[in-house]
Amino acid sequence: MAILKFRIYFEEDDSIYRDVAIRHTQNFFDLHESILKAYEFDKKHDATFYRSNDNWQRGREISLDVYNKQYKAPPLLMKETAIGSEIRDPNQKFIYVYDFNKNWTFLVQLINVTKEENPKLTYPAVVRKEGIPPSQYGTKSLLGERFADVEEKYDLTKDAEGFGEEGEDDTHGNDTEERHEDHQDEY
Repeated sequence: MAILKFRIYFEEDDSIYRDVAIRHTQNFFDLHESILKAYEFDKKHDATFYRSNDNWQRGREISLDVYNKQYKAPPLLMKETAIGSEIRDPNQKFIYVYDFNKNWTFLVQLINVTKEENPKLTYPAVVRKEGIPPSQYGTKSLLGERFADVEEKYDLTKDAEGFGEEGEDDTHGNDTEERHEDHQDEY
């Protein structure tokens, strides 16, 4: 059974992404739920995928539901559409839009296909996380656990190199007057 690995980029910052591994027989609803879980979003809003080309142009829609709007072609439904049935290209791309009011947009790209399942994983599985996800409702700040994770990863403690006061030397002494007097004879 083929395992597809997708990289899901946050549209506004491609350094923020999640990798999701999913069976080709699973449906777009499974991928939708994995994306929400990976980015810590709730499941309260509408969503849709668009099959895309290399230029990220929106094509055929694969929707959570049939919405009250104009369609060029009737949408496919997430729960009825296997992911493997929509793969047309080894680097297949999709655009995922969540919460049509906020218009959260993610770029979904197929980055790997393997035949072997990892017995340690339950599919779909989030297999990699990079960057701090955006806050769904914009009320959380970077403080708290996420900031602590970043601080630890990048060693941002006060005693770390480069965090001294401006003009402070490495000896932490107050010998600037003494050094000035020592060099007076040289002038």
